[in-house]
Amino acid sequence: MIGLDFLEFRFLDILDIILVSVLLYYVYKLVKGSAAINIFTGIVIIYLIWKLTQLLKMEMLSSVLGEFIGVGMFALIVVFQQEIRKFLLMIGSTNFSGKNNWFQLNFSNRENKTQNYVDIIVEACKKLGTTKTGALIVIRRNTKLDFVKNTGDDMDIKVNRPIIESIFYKNSTLHDGAIVIEDGRITATRVILPVSNDRDIPLRFGLRHRAAVGISEKTDAVALVVSEETGQISYLKNGEFNIFEDLEKLIDQIKEDLS
Repeated sequence: MIGLDFLEFRFLDILDIILVSVLLYYVYKLVKGSAAINIFTGIVIIYLIWKLTQLLKMEMLSSVLGEFIGVGMFALIVVFQQEIRKFLLMIGSTNFSGKNNWFQLNFSNRENKTQNYVDIIVEACKKLGTTKTGALIVIRRNTKLDFVKNTGDDMDIKVNRPIIESIFYKNSTLHDGAIVIEDGRITATRVILPVSNDRDIPLRFGLRHRAAVGISEKTDAVALVVSEETGQISYLKNGEFNIFEDLEKLIDQIKEDLS
């Protein structure tokens, strides 16, 4: 059928559609829940209209929309600065090699590794919260944290509750700054973290919370903060606060994020 020639697809066309769909899906996941989602939706709509005008050979409107999209790309780099950084971080921190398998991704299931120490960390935070002892714990996911570990003291201690509680004890020489945990081991203490300049952070949150936001913005690490004023536990991921009243749900969320 001659009239339906344009419906013929090659294998590469199907692959092209799948790859674009996957790309849009991950971009959507990055901006979901933020103000950027509305901008992202608007861009997608304008792009689809532009392609439709090209298909219908509406030269003038197609030209205007094409110029808008071309020039607008520079503005989008500024608007989506945080999201672009997270997206590149997600791609750059993917590891296609492993000790046991070829093409094993870093974000593959590591539930067995996290089962033992996540519960211990949260239980320690709960105990610190009851005494209103401030704490800041950074847990590595894929991105290396050497650039912040170098600001503190090197450690190599298996995670356990007494150690965490003693580190953040108010009279301890190690309680200032953050601790870094990697694969169930405390690898650094008294770490200085980059502080976020986000003006949307509520004023009730202090420097400890801003530091947790900063490290979760610049890396894919997650952070736990125990408030010195209220004893409340905050969970930080991708620069966003998460408050869990149910600690079991918090444990499940951390295990999911680390797996």
